[in-house]
Amino acid sequence: MAETLLWQDVLGHEGNIKRLRIMLRGGRLPHALLFSGLMGVGKRKIARLVAAALLCGKEEAPCGECPSCRALLSGTHPDYIECAPESRGKSTRVIRIDAVREIEQKVARKPLLSGCFVVVMDEADTMNEAAANSLLKTLEEPSGEVFFLLVTARRAALLPTILSRVREMHFGALSPDVIERALLMRGIAAEKARALARTADGSLGHALLLNEEDGLQLAEDAARTLFFLRTLDMFKIWVKAEELGRLPRERAEDWLLALARLLRDMLALHAGSGVLFHEEKRSEMANALVGFSEDRVFSQISLVQEALKRLRSNASQRLIFEGLLLRMQEA
Repeated sequence: MAETLLWQDVLGHEGNIKRLRIMLRGGRLPHALLFSGLMGVGKRKIARLVAAALLCGKEEAPCGECPSCRALLSGTHPDYIECAPESRGKSTRVIRIDAVREIEQKVARKPLLSGCFVVVMDEADTMNEAAANSLLKTLEEPSGEVFFLLVTARRAALLPTILSRVREMHFGALSPDVIERALLMRGIAAEKARALARTADGSLGHALLLNEEDGLQLAEDAARTLFFLRTLDMFKIWVKAEELGRLPRERAEDWLLALARLLRDMLALHAGSGVLFHEEKRSEMANALVGFSEDRVFSQISLVQEALKRLRSNASQRLIFEGLLLRMQEA
């Protein structure tokens, strides 16, 4: 485990952290917990902290100093098991039944260092049906003292039978202020940190990814396209769609999300209230609103949402953007 074992290092989620610590101190933590919510908000880190506390056993666990905590920090704890999806060849990343069976064999033994086993399953939604059904039997009839901490950003992809056997704890979006502080602590310049925090949709992980891939430049491109869309002729739309069609799919999705944020800001301007994602573009958005009714902005948001759905279904990326830009121009 690379993270430190300190509750105070967790960003946000104060209510959930308080509930978890109360359950841990009272020995009332369920044997199967599901941590669900946006990707990149700290769910896995919190699951690892809960695991450390269970294995430590001290009153204000985890203490960070006992043999259990030291073993966990060094990645050698015999009673801690972490499972994540794997890919074979060019196949998609999946948690397969052999990984679940290996977990079941380990937790059937007696713990070596702590009084229990703890299993953290990251991206639990990637279990195939055979793996999920195998895990279900263990959740129904756990052998010995074992805790399962499942982490997912795609709750709907889990089998209903799995959901019925776990206690769920939802982790919402982080506030822009929390994300900005975290970015500043990582040495990112103040102006850039503020801009990233407001374009990250509540996810620190997304903010860090945008920083690595120059996502602010992508957002700037989306803004230019929106503000000058009415001036583009058919040839320029085709060229822009071709350019966007060559983006990696994840970057194309970020471009669409940036466009959606700008349109939501324009709705806020229409209403005359609300905090803007892009306060620095207030005057540009106000100018772009000339001739844009509220209904027209709503219509364009719907078009962007439709494009996002199509993008996630592996349709032709160039055709998605070509159709989007043309329909937005006509809307």
